Amino acid sequence: MSRVLVVDDEPNICALLSATLRLIDFDVRVARGGREALAVAAEFEPDLVVLDVMMPDLDGFQVAQRLRDTASGQAVPVLFLTARDTVEDRISGLTVGADDYVTKPFSLEEVVLRIRAILRRSRVEPASAVLSYADLELDEDAHEVRRGGRVIDLSPTEFNLLRYLLVNPGRVVSKAQILDRVWKYDFGGDGRIVESYVYYLRKKIDCSGPPLIHTVRGFGYALRLPRAAGE
Repeated sequence: MSRVLVVDDEPNICALLSATLRLIDFDVRVARGGREALAVAAEFEPDLVVLDVMMPDLDGFQVAQRLRDTASGQAVPVLFLTARDTVEDRISGLTVGADDYVTKPFSLEEVVLRIRAILRRSRVEPASAVLSYADLELDEDAHEVRRGGRVIDLSPTEFNLLRYLLVNPGRVVSKAQILDRVWKYDFGGDGRIVESYVYYLRKKIDCSGPPLIHTVRGFGYALRLPRAAGE
């Protein structure tokens, strides 16, 4: 039974989400503010947090950052539930490790589908081998990524996106393929979230060496070394 922490300062939303999730066999706790959420998370150790952005004490971005700073091992996945859906808000969410967004007003079915998709992709199956390309390494057992020996901190979704690129080195993969294999949406998805995650993954992976993650216009993305001049 997966543990889900629902955080929202609107009692009706907390009641609706918690009742729905319990009906489909999730173990659910509720918090109605940012500080309460941190206290509950420390005791409950959720597998996923559904987190409102606009709250009176600590906003959702602050809560997600503190959860990430204090989490032992793999950071807890976060689904933001918010009326704020601007590019700036998405960037803020991705910066603190958000895994997905649902905009208010929302469909309960969509929230449940996205929760299940996040939980599926955050549970990386054990592997005995280290995936590597050039000086980039991904150790699935240790859940650790290194480039040139430097440890790189990734969110669960960033980790799985990089893993998908590493098992397809040199191959161009489309946004649709990434959504299917990394996000595992059962109802389709928005390609813009792929663009956002590739952008932030590049900032972390390609900041200390030749760029490895390349855009192939009109087709998708590829993990490969830069082409030499004239190629």
